[in-house]
Order: sequence, then C-alpha cells, then structure tokens
Amino acid sequence: MISTSGITLRFGKRALFEDVSIKFNPGNCYGLIGANGAGKSTFLKILSGEVEQTSGEVHITPGERLAVLSQNHYAYDDFQVLETVIMGHKKLFDIMKEKDTLYAKADFTDEDGMRAGELEAEFADMNGWEAESEAAEMLNGLGIGSDFHFKQMAELDGSEKVRVLLAQALFGSPHILLLDEPTNHLDIESIRWLENFLGDYEGTVIVVSHDRHFLNEVCTHIADIDFGKIQMYVGNYDFWYESSQLALALMRNENKKKEDKVKELQAFVLRFSANKSKSKQATSRKKALEKITLDDIRPSNRKYPFILFKGEREAGKHLLMTEGLTVSVDGEKVIDNFTVAINKGDKIAFVGPNGLPKTAFFQAISDEREPDAGTFSWGVTTTRSYFPKDNSAYFDNVDLNLVEWLRQYSKDPDETFLRGFLGRMLFSGDEAMKKASVLSGGEKVRCMLSKMMLEGANVFIMDEPTNHLDLESITALNNGLMDTECTILFTSHDHQFVQTVANRIIEFTPNGVIDRLMSYDEYLENAEVKELREKMYNGTL
Repeated sequence: MISTSGITLRFGKRALFEDVSIKFNPGNCYGLIGANGAGKSTFLKILSGEVEQTSGEVHITPGERLAVLSQNHYAYDDFQVLETVIMGHKKLFDIMKEKDTLYAKADFTDEDGMRAGELEAEFADMNGWEAESEAAEMLNGLGIGSDFHFKQMAELDGSEKVRVLLAQALFGSPHILLLDEPTNHLDIESIRWLENFLGDYEGTVIVVSHDRHFLNEVCTHIADIDFGKIQMYVGNYDFWYESSQLALALMRNENKKKEDKVKELQAFVLRFSANKSKSKQATSRKKALEKITLDDIRPSNRKYPFILFKGEREAGKHLLMTEGLTVSVDGEKVIDNFTVAINKGDKIAFVGPNGLPKTAFFQAISDEREPDAGTFSWGVTTTRSYFPKDNSAYFDNVDLNLVEWLRQYSKDPDETFLRGFLGRMLFSGDEAMKKASVLSGGEKVRCMLSKMMLEGANVFIMDEPTNHLDLESITALNNGLMDTECTILFTSHDHQFVQTVANRIIEFTPNGVIDRLMSYDEYLENAEVKELREKMYNGTL
C-alpha cells in the first residue's frame, strides 16, 4: 500500500498541491486525472521520490517494492534489451551481477563460495531462474520480438524503447506500479496485452493516461486532481464522467423529488456495475459501485469546451473519388494505386501502425502534397476544412492575439462575437488576448478546432486531432463529432474516440488497403478481417 499525509507542493506563492492525504490500496488500479497543468505527472514523481514535496509525507508499506515507468528513453543505451528489463528489479539484478563477478574470479576462495551460496539461495527465493524467460515473455507481449532481446538499447527507436521501459516497470511483480502514459507508442495488440496484465495484477497501480478506453478497461477508481486537492471516486473513467454529469443535472433540478433522484441513480449504478470486464477486479468494483449513495457523487468542477461542427450547406451524395492514387514521402512510396469512393455521412477512421500513409493521403486530398500518380476529385457541393498533424505553420512567427488570430477565419469580425466564441473554447477574459505564438500544444489544438467550426465546412479532414488535448477537450471533441452530420475523415490512436465516431474503417497495411463499413470494435473482432489482416501484414496474400 502507498499513501500520503498532508502533501503540499509550492512553487513560490502558487500551491500545486495543498494538504493532500490519500490512500491507494492493493488490488486496485487508480486512474489519476486532471486538467493540463493540474500536476498529474508531478504527483507521481512525489510518490516515487523523484520530486521533493514542500511538506507532508509519502508512506509505503515496509518491504514493498515500487516500480516506475521511466521517462528517460536514453538512460539504458549502453545495456542489452533483456538486461534492461531485468534491471527493473534492482535487488535481483544486483544479485545476478554479484554472482557473475564471483564466479568469474580466478582465485575463488572459500569465503567467495559461502557468499555465492547465500546469493544462490536469495536468487532462487526471488524466482531468479525464471527471470530471463519472464522478461522475454513481457517483451514479446509488448511487441518486442526475440530478435531484439540481445540488441543494445541504443539500436532501438523511440517507440521500441518505450515498450522495453514499460516491460522494465512491470518486471518481477512489484507491489506498487506508477505508470505515466503507458499506452503511448503501443499498437492495439500491445495495449490489449497490457490491459490483461493489469487486470490480473494484484498490487497497487496508479496510472496517468489520456486513453479513455484504457482507463475504462483497467481502472477500479478515479483520483481526480482539482484545485490542489485529490478526490477519490469508485469506478472507471466513464463512470466518473457520467456520474458527475448526472450529479450536475440533479443539482440543477432541485424541484425533482428525492425519491425520483434515487431511482435515477440506482438505474445508473446498475447499468455501470453490470458492465462486463475481463478483469479480476470487476467483482470488487461492482460491489463498491452498488454501495454508492446519492451523496457520494458530486458535480465536476471541470470545464469542457463547446465543440459543434455544422456545415453551412448540405453536401451531395458523392463527396470524394480517388483513382489509382500513388504518393511518396522522401522517395518512399507510402500509398500505391489507392482507389476509394467516399460518400455523404461517412465517418471514416484511417488506421494502421504506420502514420505516413494516412498523413500523406490527407495532405494529397487537401492539396498540401502532390501525388506521384492517379487522380482525386471532390464533389461540387463539398467544402473542406483540414486539421494537419503539424499545425505550427498557423502559429509560429504570428504576432497576433487570439481575437486577431481567429478573426482571420471568421465571417463576423466583431470582437464581442469572437471573444464569446473563444470563451466557449475556454479562452475567457485576458486569455483571449494571449499571443498565438506562445500557446501550449493543447491551446493550439483548441484554436484550430475554433477555426474549423467557424469555417462551416461540410467535410472535415482531421489528422490526430486528440494529440495534446486533455481528457475534457477529448471528450468534448468526441461528442461534437458524434453529433455532427458532416462527413469526417480522421486518424486517432484513441480507441474510444475511433469506436464512437467512426462508421467505416480504412486500414493501410504494408501490402494493401482494407475497407469495411463497420465500427472499430466490430472491425477488430471480425474473423474475416482478422484473417485478411494477418495475410496482409505477413505478405502471404
């Protein structure tokens, strides 16, 4: 178990945390959430001892081992991959190294023999003989095959290093796991492996993630950072979000009878507590949810931007046709002879492990990149708005405040209108006068979404629009795209975002394209698609 008592962290006069006392128990997985800048990663660093608090204490049950997902991707460049994973259990790794040193001595003494015997006993007690096979199994589960296990870490790319460091944190069954964005750079299969691993994990997990599907699959509790405090809630992220919205609705409707409110809560809890889960934690979570009373749920103080996409004119039936489209990036052909018809009402998620084909396709149909061959044609009734993966050209070296910046894309130049619009996107008061060139990544995305809403297009092309956004903005964007009747072409690594928005999936594989009119979960579970994907990725089609 890990807990805090009176944790306070100040930077000058500003308090990031104020007198936080909280307990994290074994067998539970806690999703640590909060707006950008609330201190999620900093709180994990306080728990691990990497950041020293101003006052208060962190308590860990004596004898328990804590493991942290390392954020330094270059710290182990001089070590082999398999060795790096085993280093996650420092005591075991130290024993292995001391043993190797002793047995390598030319003048092996009786004292060395006695010490070696002690080390062998400790090694066996810690299941050391299974260490390499356990580490290899973890690496394989996270998509790092056996060909990589004896390579130097320096030979791996950034995505591969992240997976190795995740295996390092998980290795040796630590009692407490602190994971900061563990799904970054993981593919679908690796995320599923991690979800199953954490579902069977008996220790304490505290995780920060912007992946709502992941939080829903693994979390038994949500720890919400707000105004320097941390409030604990039973349930996963969706339960926290829906219950806070329910509490807000009930609070606004004071005339409603309390009996009716209780019935509404009971129906709500029943729906969530009966939610299926592979996790062993599901039973305890269900029991905890069933004990919730009306007074246990509170409206959230969190603010959500207002996002609504509405085309100024209705598009015709046929929107986009490509014929034999071929596109290269830096001399490498990433799209080859791609023919597709996109129709009114399509909400298409373009998926696949390689981002280059998706971005290149969006750039080509947005006239941002010249195709090598083939053609594309837009319907005459279409108007398009494009959200590029890299939006820096819209902000770098731009000496405009946000009102002036947004005026460039608005048919109504009135400052009152523009300030009101920015306020709905969480740029209120003096925030609207910030310079566009100094915005954070998330603020730039909210500005780009504001631009797109004002353009009134009926087709939206969005390349990774959830990057840099906090959970609140992701949720608002998600709801906005679900509600719109416009056609959407998009990419995202957010499973829930893709599942709830898309009605059609197009996957770029190394050996062709798969195009299916179905939801994302249906696509992933479809037997015919699974067989086709395997052949396309193995090159056996």
